[in-house]
This record gives sequence, C-alpha cells and structure tokens, in this order.
Amino acid sequence: MRKRVKTIVITGYGTNCEIECAHACRLAGSDEVDIIHMSDLLYGDVRLDKYHFLNLPGGFLDGDDLGSAKAGVNRIRYAKIKGSHERLYDQFYQFIKEGKLILGICNGFQLLVKLGFLPGFDGDYNTPKATLTFNDSGKFEDRWVYLRIDRKSPCVYTKGQRGLYLPVRHGEGKFIVDSDVVLERLQKDHLIALQYSHDNYQNMTMDYPANPNGSVRGIAGICNETGRVFGLMPHPEAFLHFTNHPRWTREKLPVDGQGLSIFKNAVQSIRNSEF
Repeated sequence: MRKRVKTIVITGYGTNCEIECAHACRLAGSDEVDIIHMSDLLYGDVRLDKYHFLNLPGGFLDGDDLGSAKAGVNRIRYAKIKGSHERLYDQFYQFIKEGKLILGICNGFQLLVKLGFLPGFDGDYNTPKATLTFNDSGKFEDRWVYLRIDRKSPCVYTKGQRGLYLPVRHGEGKFIVDSDVVLERLQKDHLIALQYSHDNYQNMTMDYPANPNGSVRGIAGICNETGRVFGLMPHPEAFLHFTNHPRWTREKLPVDGQGLSIFKNAVQSIRNSEF
C-alpha cells in the first residue's frame, strides 16, 4: 500500500515563505500539506507527531529584533504547551529521534542552528555549535548563487544532484563555528551538504558575490549525521518552475526548477522509510 506523506509547514511571528514551501511540498507529491501557525502548536491544537515532514520556512521571525531567529529559539526551547509540562522543544526533539525529516530554509536554517539541532553531533541537540551572523558585505543580499553539492554527504535532500542554482535573500547568512574542531568534524563526516561555488559547481568559493555572505568554507547548508535534518540559506522553494529562473526567456530550461528536487527527495525518502 502506498504510504501517505503528511507535511507540516510552520508559520507565524514574521515567517513569510510558508505558501511557497507548502506549494513545493504538494508539487513534490506530499499527500497532505498543512500550514500551521506556531500558536496552534503552543495551544496544543496541533501536534507534530502526526506528521512526517516538518518545514521551517524563511522570513523575518520576530522581526529579527534580537538577531535572526533568536526570539524564535527561546520560544521553542522554553515555551510549554498549554495545560501541560511539555515544552514545544520536546516535540521537535522527538520528531528528530523518530527519524523524521526537518527542512529549515533561510530563517528556518538559522532557527535549527541556534537551537542546536544542527549539526547535532552524536545526538546532542541541546548545544549550539555554530551560528549565522551578519553578511560580510554589511547589507541585505538578494541574488542568485551557484551551489556545490557534496555527493558523499548523507543529506537525503541533495541526492542525485550535481549542483544547484538558487536565490538568496538574507542579511544574516554568514555561517561560522565555535571552534576548528567543529569545522573539521563537519568536513570529515561530509555534513557540509552545500557550498557557494562558481558556475561550474566544482569548487567552493570565498569570493564575493559568488559567496554572498562570507560563510566559512563557503558553507551554504549543512545536515545532521542522519541526513534527515537539513538547513540551507538559499531558497529552493523560490525555484520550482522554469519561469522562476532569472534567464528563463533567454535559456532553454527544464520545466521543473532545480529547487523542487530538494522537496521531491524528501517526499521519496519518507515513502521509502518505515516510521
């Protein structure tokens, strides 16, 4: 019997890419896609455990007033579900432990990193090992970038792809780590799934504007050791159809945009899983 894939896209408090993310999940084949406000989780009206695929879209969570995603991190980590002693964090943690899929895009990536869910070495999802901070350019970057894919990465979202061309839209996208040990571990375990590159997708770059923010080692996206929790600064949900491409009137392109592959891989992985 064909497995039904149930997807949740979390919105609220400044998130603004939820409709595009939900559309991407539907195009990718998810049978059920619900856009849920964070407050519905906090009031206990909706629980994460009924879903297989959790999307944390981009936006300006809480206006980035305390720094990108910082207020959202505190809400998830400390807020309790109404009428219980369970924290919202506990539902996220259980979701990961059950091997389900989480995708964080832009602000969602910032959220995963600052919560400690990424990179989550050795199952430690409490201790942040990295962060995302202000772009080296000192300004908001809105441009398309080339992305090199590590084909040895366990990341289920990037399987079968040689490289990606996606837009970035952020002011705090510079990925940094708290020590060289973390960086070496990310590289050794192939958890750096995406790096900013030039147009041949072969090598990472630190050159601006190909690397729009100055991220260490050109890091644009990382996954955890299972490959099921993945965050990236570029926006795959913004390239689902060839007409999204900035040169679509001048180049012959496939109908599906490259960003759709991220969501298709996620849905297919869930269909092949046993949870």
